[in-house]
Order: sequence, then C-alpha cells, then structure tokens
Amino acid sequence: MPERILVTGGAGYIGSVLVPTLLEAGYHVTVLDTFVAGDTSLAACCRYDTFEAVRGDARDERIVRDLAARADVVIPLAALVGAPLCDRDPIAAETTNRDAVTMLLRHLSKDQRVIYPTTNSGYGVGEADEFCTEETPLRPISIYGRTKVEAEAAILDRGQGITFRLATVFGMSPHMRLDLLVNDFVWRAMNDRALVIFEGHFRRNYIHIRDVARAFLHGLANYEAMNGSPFNVGLSDANLSKLELCQRIQQHVPSFVYLEAPIGEDPDKRDYVVSNAKVEATGFAPEWNLDRGIRELLQGYRMLRSNRFSNV
Repeated sequence: MPERILVTGGAGYIGSVLVPTLLEAGYHVTVLDTFVAGDTSLAACCRYDTFEAVRGDARDERIVRDLAARADVVIPLAALVGAPLCDRDPIAAETTNRDAVTMLLRHLSKDQRVIYPTTNSGYGVGEADEFCTEETPLRPISIYGRTKVEAEAAILDRGQGITFRLATVFGMSPHMRLDLLVNDFVWRAMNDRALVIFEGHFRRNYIHIRDVARAFLHGLANYEAMNGSPFNVGLSDANLSKLELCQRIQQHVPSFVYLEAPIGEDPDKRDYVVSNAKVEATGFAPEWNLDRGIRELLQGYRMLRSNRFSNV
C-alpha cells in the first residue's frame, strides 16, 4: 500500500507541481485546499485513484483533525506567501502561516512525519560576503518571514520533521505566479522590454520549482537521516544581485533594457547569500539552473496574456 501524504494548500504555485510529482512516484496524496474560484490546477491529477481533493481551509480544525489521522506524512504548504500579501492581511498571515501549522501538529502522533517548506527570507539582511548557513541566526524582517520562522520552530521543537528553507522559487506552474522575482523580471523583459530596479545590489538565492518538488521526494526517501533539521535549498551558483539577474535575463532577451533608480527603495529588504552545502551533502543536487529556467519562462509566457497570476 502506498504511503499516504496530506498536502495542505496543494493547489497553489508549488503544490500544483509537487502533487503530480508525488502521485507519479507512487504515493497516495490527499490535498486540502480552498480551490479559490474553481481552481483547476490539479485537474490532471484526477486520473489517479490515489488522489483525493478536499475543499476546505487549513485553519479548520475539524477537517484537519480527520485528514491528519489518515496520513503517514504531512506537507503543510497552505500559506499566505510573500511580504506584500501578508502585510495586506496580517491576521490571515498569522492564522494561516503559523497558527494552522501549530494546530496541525497537535493532531499528529510522534510517528507521523512532517516536511515543511519555509523561506530563507528568515535570514533577513545578511553580513557582507558571509554565507547564511542553517546555524546563522534568523532575523526575519517581515510578517511573512516571522510567521514562517515561528512555524518552522514549532516543527523542529517537536523532534519529528524536516524543514526546507527555500530560496526564491521560479519557473512555470499550473497555478502560475508572476510576482516572484525571477518570474516577474522575465515577464517584464519579454513584455515591457524595460525595468527600473530599486536597490539593485541586494542579493538573493534562487531555486526552480521542479527542484523544490524533487527536494520533497529526496526528503521522503532520506527522512531518517535528515529528520530534525532545517536545510537551505537553492542553487549554489545563483547567489545573485538583482542587477546580476537582469544581466542573465538580457542574455536571453537582448532587447531588454534595465536601469537602477538613484532614489527609492525596495519594500522587500532581503539581502543575503546562502550556503546550500548541508542539503547537497545528503546527495541532493538541483537539475534546473537559472538559464534553463529563464528559457522555460519565456516559452511559457507566450501562452499568458494577463497579470492575474499574482499574489499581490
């Protein structure tokens, strides 16, 4: 009998890539999601007898309690993602990103496993040229970062769980988002041909969405060895500033013009470089580099003619 995995928020940007990946790998997957506006991002999963969709809110304790009781593994994806969205509704951010996770943990036995995606934005503003490792103090600078850091702490304190501190995710998804940095910059390069950058020296790390899904499979396969620890998950060759990212995009879109504004500031103050050595030491290696992901986005954007794919 295949292992049973409960994925909350499984119809979102990451979930709509992860869930088919889990099903293809032979797992039984139950997705709890609100399926806002009749979301069909998981429509292709319905061909699997091992797939179950449940419409509901990850904060609804009655639903969560019943679904958790049937799961071997829980992957809590349900969240308000990104600083701007969380700033718009801080109460929903706290109740979804943190409180729903701590409530879920209360209904799990010590044998039930958890793999949780958090964000490396918890590192906030890093030290100049100092790599953030999993031992680096967490100093989140947004409601989004703080609530995700608090949920991660609850999972690790439980002593049964793996957490992935994801770099900024990019790439095509059935539930597309254009507000993520690489996705946004490539969209602007293709459609606007121009971009004004604020604080272009700020650096981040990046990871393709399909490598995020692969990280979860890796965690499932190596759970005992990785249990109880956080892991940075990103591209070790892509600790890039916003200006460096634009230079890479320009190699694919030569007509793209960008300039840095002499005044003004970015509301998202994240600035750090990240070491992914710990997860790489477990045998995980990304398959999608930045250039491959940019080519994929340019291909995918030929199908999109709307900026509705956004969290802001």
